Amino acid sequence: MRRSHVTTVSLLAALTLAACTNAKDVLEPSAIAPQSTQAVPKGGTGTTATPTTPATTAQPSPTAQPSAPAQSATATVPPAKSAAVIARTRLQVAPIVGASVEAATPLTAELQTRAKQRGITLAGSAGQTPTHVLKGYFSTMSEGKDTTVIYVWDVYDPAGNRLHRINGQHKAPSVNDSEGWAAVAPETMQAIADQTIDQFAAWLGGQAG
Repeated sequence: MRRSHVTTVSLLAALTLAACTNAKDVLEPSAIAPQSTQAVPKGGTGTTATPTTPATTAQPSPTAQPSAPAQSATATVPPAKSAAVIARTRLQVAPIVGASVEAATPLTAELQTRAKQRGITLAGSAGQTPTHVLKGYFSTMSEGKDTTVIYVWDVYDPAGNRLHRINGQHKAPSVNDSEGWAAVAPETMQAIADQTIDQFAAWLGGQAG
């Protein structure tokens, strides 16, 4: 009986020692295998947002350089040259075609006066050779209380070559309650003469260049 009790105590001691050894093995840190963990985004689906590529800034276009002012196609004729050409001019006025004598008389007289004012010499019958010949063609047109004088002047050289043409018309109230040339006032023909000589002188000045 006593031996049986000793045997039982020895067996319990052996079991206790074995239990302690097993517990030490379990608690040894080296016995625990490391476990890899993956971080899970909080509250997300795991989709990574792709950063937006910044918009390319438009390069400003180069500032256009102001263009140089265009040069005038027609050079200004010096007054001295223009005056020299006019001074050498000898103008002959041919008989007027189409106008009545009453209308042509104030026209011719004013042509002479205006030409003298502009420094243009009129070639007479004293043997002066003209440098230019002026031939005029006239007609009238009456409408209501007005009469229009239509005129064309051709400028020729002594050889008969046409160099220039001047044309126009002048409208004015009719006089004498009539039509045609009888309705044309002397002032109308004088105004036409002034315009003719002025345009002729301007053309001469342009020839100086």
